[in-house]
Amino acid sequence: MSENDPAVVGEPTTAEEEVEVKPVVAVVGRPNVGKSSLVNRILGRREAVVEDVPGVTRDRVAYDASWQERQFTLVDTGGWETGASGLAKVVAQQAEYAAQTADAIVFVVDATVGITDADAAVVRVLRRTSKPVVVAANKVDGERQEADALELWNLGVGEPFPVSALHGRGTGDMLDAVIAALPQAPSEGEEEPESAPRRIALVGRPNVGKSSLLNRLAGEDRVVVDAVAGTTRDAVDEVIELGGRPWTFVDTAGIRRRFRALQGADYYATVRTSTALERAEVAVVLMDVSDPLAEQDIRVVEQVVEAGRALVLAFNKWDTLDEERRYYLEKEIDRQLSRVSWAPRVNVSAKTGRHMERLVPALETSLAGWDTRIPTGRLNSWLKELVAATPPPVRGGKQPKILFATQADARPPQFVLFTTGFLEDNYRRFIERRLREEFGFEGSPIKLTMRIREKQGKGGGRRASRGSTRTDWRR
Repeated sequence: MSENDPAVVGEPTTAEEEVEVKPVVAVVGRPNVGKSSLVNRILGRREAVVEDVPGVTRDRVAYDASWQERQFTLVDTGGWETGASGLAKVVAQQAEYAAQTADAIVFVVDATVGITDADAAVVRVLRRTSKPVVVAANKVDGERQEADALELWNLGVGEPFPVSALHGRGTGDMLDAVIAALPQAPSEGEEEPESAPRRIALVGRPNVGKSSLLNRLAGEDRVVVDAVAGTTRDAVDEVIELGGRPWTFVDTAGIRRRFRALQGADYYATVRTSTALERAEVAVVLMDVSDPLAEQDIRVVEQVVEAGRALVLAFNKWDTLDEERRYYLEKEIDRQLSRVSWAPRVNVSAKTGRHMERLVPALETSLAGWDTRIPTGRLNSWLKELVAATPPPVRGGKQPKILFATQADARPPQFVLFTTGFLEDNYRRFIERRLREEFGFEGSPIKLTMRIREKQGKGGGRRASRGSTRTDWRR
């Protein structure tokens, strides 16, 4: 991994924040009790490998699942045997990690066998996690076996739910209990209908030609244009048809660098610009190529990325460039905007209409990257290979492990890495770069969060610290 990997625009962001993550449900139990069969039943398809011998599943495998319109990440685990050695010990550790990082646990027990010493040992560990546990009394294929399930009350972790992973019997009641045990789902505001025009914010420092660009796109003078910087002070929404579809453009007042120093109308213009970004899905950052790229230009790009919006870089007045200025401009772009090299770029002229037809494909590309969602199974298969080839660097004498990952959200893409320790900035930049190489995300920032499993106390007990998140916007 090179020390010259792209970094974030401006200063690295190290602020910690909670990112809304789909809840995690871990399926655990001793070997050959039917965990993978139950996972397949919950998913409604054959994903987990199933064979009638113990030890088929060894790694944690994560899948996207849902029940009663509640989305969650389902984690299948290998057989959990306390006191095991060799490979079985490693498999058991993986299962324990999954339980510690989960929001709820499905503990699968073979009802036809009853409570074994191994089951009782696993229960003792589960109690230390302080996580809600739902007991799945598996292999109850008919009423005759339901009496066997009643014995599992003696585990002391709640009501056993008689289920048959093979036939699907009783799994609905069990899943109802799982959903009830999960953290409260966040209330979501009304989403904009898919058929509504996508919202584009035209942003940039004052007097770079934003209003002229809007008028050119509209084919008429919709907003006031003047050589005096700061003519536009209101955010003006305009629905314009381009490429055979409507788009909602927001023409904004220029963003000035020293926000706190602004007064009067300029202050409110900057506030309205921030509001426009919040309401937009993609931002076109317009820059005047007749002048050297300024700190204000870079700050505008930073603000768009920090807002989590898709990004298109538009270089205005391209028709005015001579060969010498074009040469130095390319150098400026390579040096000052290399960290957003993933953003589509268009060279335009609002005055003459040069290359306006290239704007819509660039917008569509950025929005497609912004909307992208990767299935959890595919994400973890890719991540497993990546980490095997290039493990995280050792920190404090210990090598952190990435237990699994999930995409918490799209618009913009947000990923959560469940780890046993802190991942260095360089390694997170490496993951971000490889994510882009594998899955695209052109035109969109990527948000990476770590959820770190920390040790607790001197007694060796461990838990997943729900507050231990570290977020970075990767440009």
